[in-house]
Amino acid sequence: MSVRALTVGLGDRSYPIHIGRGLAGQQALFAPHLESGRAVVITNETVAKLHGDVVERTLAAAGTRFSRILIPDGEEHKRWETLDGVFGEMLRAQADRRTVVVALGGGVVGDLAGFAAATYQRGVPFIQVPTTLLAQVDSSVGGKTGINHSLGKNMVGAFHQPLAVIADTSTLDTLPDRELVAGLAEVIKYGAIRDLEFFAWIEENLDRLRDRDPAALAHAIARSCEIKAEIVALDEREAGPRALLNLGHTFGHAIETLEGYGTWLHGEAVATGMVLAARLSARLGRLAHADAIRLETLIRRAGLPVEPPTLAVDAWLAAMGRDKKNEAGRITLILLDRLGAAAIEKNAPPRELEALLSGR
Repeated sequence: MSVRALTVGLGDRSYPIHIGRGLAGQQALFAPHLESGRAVVITNETVAKLHGDVVERTLAAAGTRFSRILIPDGEEHKRWETLDGVFGEMLRAQADRRTVVVALGGGVVGDLAGFAAATYQRGVPFIQVPTTLLAQVDSSVGGKTGINHSLGKNMVGAFHQPLAVIADTSTLDTLPDRELVAGLAEVIKYGAIRDLEFFAWIEENLDRLRDRDPAALAHAIARSCEIKAEIVALDEREAGPRALLNLGHTFGHAIETLEGYGTWLHGEAVATGMVLAARLSARLGRLAHADAIRLETLIRRAGLPVEPPTLAVDAWLAAMGRDKKNEAGRITLILLDRLGAAAIEKNAPPRELEALLSGR
């Protein structure tokens, strides 16, 4: 069994990312983080049926007593009411400050369980065990946790780094095709913002990725995590370059919020957002038109949407105006200077942005 190990370098809060098949059953990866002998596994019914027993057998073999907490499946449930229910279950289980939260699932589970860990009794440790491609390449790494608000995605949350990320790539075998494809959006993003060579590799190996070739997926996950770990180590709390990881997200979050959480998958919305960011970059003369087309072509080939829903411009701007990157009432966007090189634009030209959003 081949296991790839990376490190998110944050001084005394550094932690490993383990990538490989069958890792959910590897006691040696969990045991160093379970000294208290107590854990709660937060997951949803779908993931629990597929992978819950494996993780729980691993915890038991490590001598850990645990409780299982189930949350509803879907982005629409990443909200306060669900989080409050998790707090209640943790209290009933008498979880204390040394109890380890194990987040077993995709981005919704990881974000919500991580936020529960960040805030329960003012903070308890947690382990990320991501089971979707999107979570393995992106949301499980970096310590961003949170829930959605009706007016904006991920608007309530905290930075809280995990003890470890254990990415068992065999969980992708059971992932629905739509979820797998959605995860490819974040993979493409990493190439677009930071690594042209990786972007070209994705172009060449897209069919292998869509066919779930284990070696191709392992490489895509590892390289994506390397890029994210590198940027997070430079800027843990998004005061500067970490914002580059949000290419397409300002547009994408607006789509998710306005269309209703769960209507568009996060990766689908981000994919369309990246296309819009590339089109705006080209309109402003920052990005070569050919590069914008190249990005859009890859996203389309991946089976992801490239055209946004029909939304009123004022609704777009209102939703984007609540983005966390904004300053002094100005919309901040991540734009491209070329493929492999992104930049933070803190004062997006309003007229060009409105023209883009209105389809002109």
